[in-house]
Amino acid sequence: MAKLATQALNLSQDHAAEWARQAAIVVGASLFVALCARVTVPLPFTPVPLTLQNCAVLLVGLLLGSRRGFAALALYLAEGMAGLPVFNPTGPGGVAQVMGATGGFLMAYPFVAGLAGYLMERGRKTFANAAIAGLLAEVLLFASGLAWLAIWTGSITRAVQFGLYWFVFAEVIKVLLAAAVAVRVRRTPKEQA
Repeated sequence: MAKLATQALNLSQDHAAEWARQAAIVVGASLFVALCARVTVPLPFTPVPLTLQNCAVLLVGLLLGSRRGFAALALYLAEGMAGLPVFNPTGPGGVAQVMGATGGFLMAYPFVAGLAGYLMERGRKTFANAAIAGLLAEVLLFASGLAWLAIWTGSITRAVQFGLYWFVFAEVIKVLLAAAVAVRVRRTPKEQA
């Protein structure tokens, strides 16, 4: 009986340690996105800045998978809406930033990371699959962001002018970068040798 109790206690401790490890990964990923949000270039002709944040969202999804990626970005949104300085510094911060011009992009982040992670979980861990997952996740991101901008500006044409034209080239680079890093990190040590 004592042996069974000891085994149960060890199992419980292992479970708690694993839960703490997973929670730390999710919190760390949300902070990684916050750090990348600081790399921002405001553009004078649009209220949407050029930022490294989108690349971080893709990378988190590709590396952590659908559930942890979604959780990390949901936490990121909660941190930002609570007033923590995690959003890009060109906006007002807090809930005002989520309700502003970039709100459609911000609100889509958990779903973007979730979709990228979901697609990566189901395919081979190749660069091509990671790039396709990233591209499809970016389509979701821009569909949400542009829809919100169209409501915010009252015009689909202005939404596309503000939120798409200036970003296509940079987004292609971000997708390719996130795919390359994700595949490199996910390789087993045996594959890297």
